[in-house]
Amino acid sequence: MTWEERLQAVRVMGFTERQAGFLVTVMLYAGVCLGRHYCTFASIAYGRSMHEFFESLLARGYVTARGCGHNRARLYHVHYKPLYRAIGEPNNRHRRPTTLARAVERLMVLDAVLGDCGRTWLATEQDKLRYFTLTHRIPRRDLPTLTFHADDAATARYFPDKLPIALDRERNKYIFLYLLTRDLPVDFRMFLERHAELLRALPGWTVRLLVPRHKTDAIPLYQAAFREQLAMPLEPAVLDDLRWYFHARRRAARDSDERFDQAARAFGAPRFQALYRAWLERGEPVLDATLSPVLPDAVTWGTGQLECHVLPHSYIRLLPLVGTA
Repeated sequence: MTWEERLQAVRVMGFTERQAGFLVTVMLYAGVCLGRHYCTFASIAYGRSMHEFFESLLARGYVTARGCGHNRARLYHVHYKPLYRAIGEPNNRHRRPTTLARAVERLMVLDAVLGDCGRTWLATEQDKLRYFTLTHRIPRRDLPTLTFHADDAATARYFPDKLPIALDRERNKYIFLYLLTRDLPVDFRMFLERHAELLRALPGWTVRLLVPRHKTDAIPLYQAAFREQLAMPLEPAVLDDLRWYFHARRRAARDSDERFDQAARAFGAPRFQALYRAWLERGEPVLDATLSPVLPDAVTWGTGQLECHVLPHSYIRLLPLVGTA
């Protein structure tokens, strides 16, 4: 569904265009919100209009409200299934209850989207899949994917990180959001590896790192991880040794204990651990791509970059235990 179709489907349920636009935005990007988010979206002062809107949603059973930490703010969760069905997302995970810590993470993403509302954003798996396969003709095998195995069946989920992607039409580039939640960039490295083939196919791109104020000390580690995973191609001889080591490690068979131990020491850095996990998931193309100059050149020339964005709001006060988000 297009934005206009979603907007119209919610409007006919008894909302103004502004209210419908806000509800669609919340459902697509977070499922939860605070009163200030509606004020930001509607460009109104915090006051009566905002309170009346949320009171009407509560009275109709469309949202639930809960207190946040040691603060009087109320966290609203939009859960009403007919609303999600109206926008073509009846089974969206945002409908389900979640922990307060995870809800706060979603608030951060919502803040990032509302702070850059002039762009077109891709929210759902299907929106992203349809856009990149139809607009750029990118094969599905080159899209970010995780494969889940159950019994004898395998299910591929595209864009499994479930983070919004923005279209910057003026500069012909794309903005990939990533929320910093951990001090060490272990998951961030895997995010970069999953997106590497897609980034190679795009004319320009930015990975926008969303940084909560209490996590700014971690920024240098994430910057280093970005350079290591995307901007440092391997030499062919190094790749040969790495390929041998990965195969030996997977077999748990050491053709030569000394060679294996040397390789384990040489390839023990976080960069290679991320590559190993990606290789187990997607096979030899992951290693072949480490020779490619496409991403290093993009970083060098500025068509590919990491942008660190410190979020303007404080979220610690929303949590009962400091540091859980």
